[in-house]
Amino acid sequence: MLHAMNDLIVDDPERCVFRVHRSTMTSEAILALERERIFSAVWLYLGHESEIRNAGDFVRRSVAGRPLILTRSKTGAINAFYNTCTHRGATICRRDAGNASSLQCFYHAWTFDLDGNLIGVPDAQAYGPAFDRSALGLRRVARVESYRGLVFVSFNPEVEPLVDYLAGAREYIDLALDAADGEMEVIHGSNQYGIRANWKLLAENSADGYRGLPTHETYFKYIASLEEDARRKMGAISSNGAASSYLSTGRGKSLGNGHAVSEKVAPWGRPIAKWTPLFGAEAKPKLEAIVARLTEKYGAERAQMMTQTSRNMVIFPNLVLNDIMAVTLRTFEPVAPGEMRVTAWQLAPVNESPEMRAARLDNFLTFLGPGGFATPDDLEALESCQQGFAAREVEWSDISRGMHLNEPRPLDELQMRTFWRRWRDLMGARVPVLAR
Repeated sequence: MLHAMNDLIVDDPERCVFRVHRSTMTSEAILALERERIFSAVWLYLGHESEIRNAGDFVRRSVAGRPLILTRSKTGAINAFYNTCTHRGATICRRDAGNASSLQCFYHAWTFDLDGNLIGVPDAQAYGPAFDRSALGLRRVARVESYRGLVFVSFNPEVEPLVDYLAGAREYIDLALDAADGEMEVIHGSNQYGIRANWKLLAENSADGYRGLPTHETYFKYIASLEEDARRKMGAISSNGAASSYLSTGRGKSLGNGHAVSEKVAPWGRPIAKWTPLFGAEAKPKLEAIVARLTEKYGAERAQMMTQTSRNMVIFPNLVLNDIMAVTLRTFEPVAPGEMRVTAWQLAPVNESPEMRAARLDNFLTFLGPGGFATPDDLEALESCQQGFAAREVEWSDISRGMHLNEPRPLDELQMRTFWRRWRDLMGARVPVLAR
């Protein structure tokens, strides 16, 4: 059957109704078109420049199902290649990261330099006169660009410039990076795990403030109890609790091109410069000094946003920047209609003190790590949704919360509607929808 896109998404501002047909989460045909019209057409996050800081550094990644290599050449150039030998197809990089003067295929020992040129062929004289080394270098990805250290690729040679694509998301990337004077690095290592749910459910979830208290109630209670214990030991006055600030402040915002952010007053400590008793009394003057320095440099309002507020941002289609109790980059890509693969990295200031680095990592793992409080909660919720989609008689998901408001709150669903509207525009007017 061929369905108009409007049959899959109900977007009725007059009635303040927004609904998404659940076949978008279960259809093989929909996923095939997403691979073609979204993942092969827009900018996708590949890595961070700090991961290839030195000449010869490389990392390997999977992006939209393609095996890729990100390298820094001897001249300092950043390159992105397909991780496949031009001889017989074997993967060149078989390690996640490293440093090398060249890249050699283990199968037949064809060798390439860090700019992708074919520089070594065993028994080269066995090839005929038409053999052209210059045409057999590693294949470059069509486009690679970097914004403030974040490296993106696109398989579409006609894609718009990255700065245009990022649109309003640049402001929030800048907030996270300027708080560290622009010197951020990815801490070595990553979290990698799978979720038995459609990839778009994690895009929704990542900017969904509405789920926070019911889904992560245990975490809020845990942090509140730890803070109260720390305050009593210090003789400090009790706080009003994390939940009250989480519910009463902030906003949701569309950033253009499908990107959106949910921001709120941070209900937890932030190592960048929001003190909490859990950091200890000795950390307080150090963080206050950071706030003072940022205030002098950027003004009180911007410094307040950098240090005292949290934000969850989705950069369409599959990059999340969580600038919360730590700064996290997370990507996710579909494996099947009901399965995705997730990778997360931790960003931190280059010259951060050992104490604050330890607090940052503890915050990250306690809340966002695969074994932390938040990630297992979210994983359970998303897999539960995917299981619920098997009830085919219940066809629609409702994403209308806050649609009647002029100023959306962080607990409303503007962020999800922003994602879905961009999804609809890129998927086209008509898509084939097979059996769910």
